[in-house]
Amino acid sequence: MIALVVVTSGIMNLTKTMAASLTSMSDTVTNLSAATVANHTIQFTTPTGIAAGATLILTFDNSTSIPAGLDYTDVDLKDDGVDATLNSTAAGTAWGVARTSVTVITFTNGSTAVTGGSVVNIEIGTNATSGSAGDQQITNGSAGTTTLSFSGTFGDSGVLSMPIITNSIVAISATVLPTISFTISDNTIYFGNLRTGGPCFAQGSDPGNVTCPTQAEAEAFNMTAATNGTGGYTISAQGATLTSNANTITPNATNQASNPGNEQFGMRATATSGSGAVLAPFLASGFAWTPTATTPVNMASSSVATTTTTYSVRYIANISPTTESGSYTASHTYIATGNF
Repeated sequence: MIALVVVTSGIMNLTKTMAASLTSMSDTVTNLSAATVANHTIQFTTPTGIAAGATLILTFDNSTSIPAGLDYTDVDLKDDGVDATLNSTAAGTAWGVARTSVTVITFTNGSTAVTGGSVVNIEIGTNATSGSAGDQQITNGSAGTTTLSFSGTFGDSGVLSMPIITNSIVAISATVLPTISFTISDNTIYFGNLRTGGPCFAQGSDPGNVTCPTQAEAEAFNMTAATNGTGGYTISAQGATLTSNANTITPNATNQASNPGNEQFGMRATATSGSGAVLAPFLASGFAWTPTATTPVNMASSSVATTTTTYSVRYIANISPTTESGSYTASHTYIATGNF
């Protein structure tokens, strides 16, 4: 009898269960600066698993501070990528999560065991979004090494380290200079000799003493504009109608179609590419000229930063049988203004 007891006791001692070590442990901290709040993404593999009702305890050191208001809404827990239900206390399949001291968070499993070999992922802070959005974060300890220990009744254990430094943020600065480009393809345009029998359109080359060389609508010149200004740009036009001494050719006060035999002077434009657009009264199929020698009028714009827009500008002139003879000229100024 005595020998049997001794042998049996020896067998019991040899089969005593030993805790396993967690593997693949990590804690990704969003800011490693000392005394600064941060989110934690903790991950490990548990060889043994976590039985129903077992506890998992996370313990920080190095003056790490877990706020008193941190609760289960500031935590997400995934078992092999599947979110677990969390609550303040374990109930049914829900895990209980509690901040049990300034450095300790305790998890209590519910009724669903985590199998051995599972990967457990825990998010703490504003990165916790399953169920509720987290609003509490852990404050880092002082500069040095902070350890996070894993313990509890679940049977496994482990320790990992995090480097805490005075300041982990590198401030970077750069400047993007404001830019604007503006071109006009031709600075001199010509109508030739105007006529009463039909419209004349301006062209870029001097035709000489020729009656209305361009009788079908054509581009007189084009403009391009682009900018990185957040408010885009505005192009304005300024200048009088065709004038010969005291005589003028009546400009269209509104967008009007060609009406041969009557005095008319006007401009219209079309836009291609980019975000620029022609403005009224210059964007319809007719023609208008509302600026004066002293009053500019906006004729095109973009409300946002834009790549190059090309504006095709067309001028028309009609005369009546009583339009005074003379050499008529005009000087128009186009100005592009960036809206930065």
